[in-house]
Amino acid sequence: MKLANLQTNGVPHLGVCINESVFDVTQTLANEQRTDLPTSMMDYIEADDDTKHAFQDFVTTLSKTSSSNIAESDVTFGPVIPQPEKIICVGLNYRKHADETSSPYPEVPILFNKFNNTLTGHNHDVVVPNVTNELDYEVELAIVIGKTASDVSEDDALDYVLGYATANDLSARDLQLRTPQWLLGKTLDDFNPIGPYLVTKDEVPDPQQLALTTTVNGEIRQNSNTSDMIFTCKEIISYISKHFTLKPGDIILTGTPEGVAMGLPEAQREYLKPGDTVTVSIEKLGSCTTRFI
Repeated sequence: MKLANLQTNGVPHLGVCINESVFDVTQTLANEQRTDLPTSMMDYIEADDDTKHAFQDFVTTLSKTSSSNIAESDVTFGPVIPQPEKIICVGLNYRKHADETSSPYPEVPILFNKFNNTLTGHNHDVVVPNVTNELDYEVELAIVIGKTASDVSEDDALDYVLGYATANDLSARDLQLRTPQWLLGKTLDDFNPIGPYLVTKDEVPDPQQLALTTTVNGEIRQNSNTSDMIFTCKEIISYISKHFTLKPGDIILTGTPEGVAMGLPEAQREYLKPGDTVTVSIEKLGSCTTRFI
């Protein structure tokens, strides 16, 4: 399934995309006076397996029975996961990205975090903060955890995944590198556009074989594949879970490939500015567009 967090008259609704049309599940359930199925993204994430299966059965009937479909271009998307307990990020996790920044390959995953203030959705405007002159883009595969994970093995790690999403780990490089801690440059408001969809894991057989791209004003800047990751999705989940417990709805950003502005010689770096439009795309998951103002 391709699930969405819709913003309908300012109220979050649960949506699902079928054949490039988006169905407002929340409205459909209200019309049918049903109260047995999830009506928000967080409700779905926290539902038990039986409820999720019942929801899947309901979704298969939507395109035939519901009139609540909306063209994707007419939908207002919120951040696909609106209230995660944790947003965990992995730095320097692509070989060619480490190469372009002249960084050694890490021996263990480099972890840092973002907060919920960074979350925003597809096709939203993001204000360029006046505290940075070096705003950079980073397409990233986001893992969304589906069930509590503590001390899990690599072999079992993907069993704890609910699905995947496209994310942009926006980074103020001048703030990020001001101190040894990266947090400041990563956590400004709206610095984590994510979506438009949460694609359930059954539609992504191998998360290590997904093409990723970034375009800035239509020009391709990043063009790579998750096969270049240093630490795979299952290795990352297992590693994190051995140190602290992952909860349903937690987001893991798995790193960015080569092609970021910071990776170029200083004279060639083109950082983001008001008026720019950035689209990050991942195979099978969709594209997330941000306009900078």
